[in-house]
Amino acid sequence: MTVKFKGYDFVDGGVCAASGFQAAGVHCGLRKNRTKPDLALIYSETLCSAAAVYTQNKVKGAPIIVTQQNLKDNKAQAVIVNSGNANTCNLDGEEKAEMMCVAIAKELGISANDVVVASTGIIGEPLPVELIQAACPQLKDELNVNGNENASLAILTTDTCKKEVAVTFDINGVKCTLGGMAKGSGMIHPNMATMLCFLTTDVAVEPTLLQKALRDVTNETFNMISVDGDTSTNDMVTILASGTALNKEIVNPNSEEYKIFANALYAVMMNLSRAIAQDGEGASKLLECTVCGANDKQIAKTVAKSVITSSLVKSAMFGQDPNWGRILCAIGYAQADLDINNVSVRLKSTFGDVKVCKGGRGVTFDKEQVLNILRADEVKIIICVGTGDYSAVAWGCDLTYDYVKINADYHT
Repeated sequence: MTVKFKGYDFVDGGVCAASGFQAAGVHCGLRKNRTKPDLALIYSETLCSAAAVYTQNKVKGAPIIVTQQNLKDNKAQAVIVNSGNANTCNLDGEEKAEMMCVAIAKELGISANDVVVASTGIIGEPLPVELIQAACPQLKDELNVNGNENASLAILTTDTCKKEVAVTFDINGVKCTLGGMAKGSGMIHPNMATMLCFLTTDVAVEPTLLQKALRDVTNETFNMISVDGDTSTNDMVTILASGTALNKEIVNPNSEEYKIFANALYAVMMNLSRAIAQDGEGASKLLECTVCGANDKQIAKTVAKSVITSSLVKSAMFGQDPNWGRILCAIGYAQADLDINNVSVRLKSTFGDVKVCKGGRGVTFDKEQVLNILRADEVKIIICVGTGDYSAVAWGCDLTYDYVKINADYHT
């Protein structure tokens, strides 16, 4: 379920919602299933300001290395991304990532240095780049303002559904739009998750502020989700800002205009984060952990992440087991300065809201009511750790039998 924000209208279109952007998705042969697209393109009619954040894994996919080089001037005009092969840990990986940039740049009539390149899929297998090169003419020909759906499908791996969000909002009376698409289902863990996210906007914003906004919002969204504790090698979030909305360029990080833009970014990225967590491999429910009352922001974040990543908590949620002691245990081993005697825990869903712990100890509650709460497909774990002013939210999912099945058979 999309979380709404006052002042921001959610619209269709994903990466094509903002003016001047087109997209496409085609099947080039990387997937065995010919009915599923496996190669996507996003294109802007104008050269854009660009920013990106990347995985913190020491092993980085070749596309990340090439994209980092291409974005040194903070400019880009297109994004090409394939699924089915991560192009990671290969001797010729960077060469092939560059070949992808060159091939699509030739079709679009732009510089290869203005292309963001990304890949997702199996690690350690050579990328048959000739399939991608051969498909670039079709990819370019199928570009259109409604191409976001095929593009969003082309980047999926073990995902069960596409993930798209877009919003419109006003900056000084000028209508602006920001949209995005993402993939992610397994190997999801801060920092970042195993995921790709591509964002587009028609807002005019100075490149260093664009980078600041992207990094800050990533820290509150994609760096606060976890499915299985594994951080991948190819994770990337990029944003292209065309400026075609014709608002006065945002140059002041303390301005109201910057705040409006950053909040739009949060509205999109937070909802994409929730969608990734909810679509965790084998998952049957979304878990949201809110921590409040902390003495500083990092304490709140650390506790929320500790709970959301606990395999025992995740298993209990799957089994609809009201074992709140596992939540308290995860709070207790979090590397955070807090007094467990000040901790309270509530479990909440559309079926009710019950306090199960106060002052670090259990309280009397209706077990049947808690069981009913845990039957929902979205469960909130609400933790208060004191009387401080700071809070944080993390998202994850339950741990099911299907997670093991999916990952045991991933390569085959």
